[in-house]
Amino acid sequence: MNAPYLGPELFTWEFASDPYPAYAWLREHAPVHRTTLPSGVEAWLVTRYADAKQALADQRLSKNPVHHSEDAHGKSKTGIPGERSANLMTHLLNIDPPDHTRLRRLVSKAFTPRRVAEFTPRVQELTDQLIDQFAHKGSADLIHEFAFPLPIYAICDLLGVPREDQDDFRDWAGMMIRHGGGPRGGVARSVKKMRGYLAELIHRKREALPDTPGPGEDLISGLIRASDHGEHLTENEAAAMCFVLLFAGFETTINLIGNGTYALLRNPKQRAQLQKSIERGEQELLDTGIEELLRYDGPVELATWRYATEPLEIGGQRIASGDPVLVVLAAADRDPARFDEPDTLDLSRRDNQHLGYGHGIHYCLGAPLARLEGRTALATLLRRLPDLRLAADSADLRWRGGLIMRGLRNLPVEFTPVRP
Repeated sequence: MNAPYLGPELFTWEFASDPYPAYAWLREHAPVHRTTLPSGVEAWLVTRYADAKQALADQRLSKNPVHHSEDAHGKSKTGIPGERSANLMTHLLNIDPPDHTRLRRLVSKAFTPRRVAEFTPRVQELTDQLIDQFAHKGSADLIHEFAFPLPIYAICDLLGVPREDQDDFRDWAGMMIRHGGGPRGGVARSVKKMRGYLAELIHRKREALPDTPGPGEDLISGLIRASDHGEHLTENEAAAMCFVLLFAGFETTINLIGNGTYALLRNPKQRAQLQKSIERGEQELLDTGIEELLRYDGPVELATWRYATEPLEIGGQRIASGDPVLVVLAAADRDPARFDEPDTLDLSRRDNQHLGYGHGIHYCLGAPLARLEGRTALATLLRRLPDLRLAADSADLRWRGGLIMRGLRNLPVEFTPVRP
């Protein structure tokens, strides 16, 4: 019989503001801990780096919710909000090989280093346009006016969503990331609207698809072309794939920019070093700095759901078949057994094999694009608004609810107004 839990309270609003002391306690006293989540679902939390890395690569931990031992009601409380009711379950976050291998191969072409490099001017253009809209005011909410719209418009461009439709995607995405902060049922309705739009867009693009791909062909057209040439991608798989790229592609980047800017504002010496490096036109500290921000307070707090397909052991703890397992990336990336002074922000940190974008076959496919957007956003902010400062007490900032992601609801800042 398990001993009673005597540790800090988890998943409260206070916990959301700073979960790291609680994770430190779990790493030391209960590194693989069974808990009841706010949804009522019971799951194992894995908090040590070595255990987390093992679990992320363990093929006995399936991504497919069919392996969850809960009843249908319990299963509906896992995964991405709204995806089940919109018939969008067949995507990279919910499937195992060989289907995962097939779908990942199709999409990976959009995220090659060359393709991401070709996208760099567009990301810079979007970044400057957004800053132009508030630079003259001397204040802004960096989440709503900058970190949120940048990745939405970028991923829409990558997918091939027409410019005139992108504001609709911005509205739907805004509802999805509120995680209960909007009207009742709003998330499910937004996901269904997005699902309907994607199905229609896929149909329109298939009708108008040229015989040969042009330079920089959008991702949806590339998926259709692969489907029509023997890769057997169903329309539902294509819609689900686009949906998860939107979901995973925008919220992780919002949080990277938001959490990263907040960390820099709270660590002025580190921020000053980075600013001087950017002013000199150097790239090295920016590159290592992005990796450190991903480790220090990354955008993904817990890896997405996994389910034991057979009895197994993690960190000396027996996991029963069908049990959900959640790898706590935020805890693993502050493990002192792996990182020196893990609670200190060190933008020049070299030995930094963090798990911020996962590990193994489910390593985040869009990580190169997210890194590009994060580097561009932070470098441009610091260059164009050099005296950027926080316009609220840290205690007054609120973090979004939700289990997987970690991000601020708002980030009010002030700076000397500048003309576009």
